[in-house]
Amino acid sequence: MPRKNQHAIPHPEGGWGVKGAGNERFTSRHTTQSSAIEVAREIAKNQKSELFIHRQDGRIRKRDSHGNDPFPPKG
Repeated sequence: MPRKNQHAIPHPEGGWGVKGAGNERFTSRHTTQSSAIEVAREIAKNQKSELFIHRQDGRIRKRDSHGNDPFPPKG
């Protein structure tokens, strides 16, 4: 399975979604941001990839590294 960075982003139909980088479709849809983050984090850990948490306006507010990077980004 290829490593794809995961994004917890606002869903266009309301709520929050989890979407792999480059994917057209959402992996899942959630009523809360925290629920979307939890799912996205598990996927990122399993794939050893990055997790990007977005604000309501779509901008990135936090990034977590779950890969093999010895110097992961902070904050």
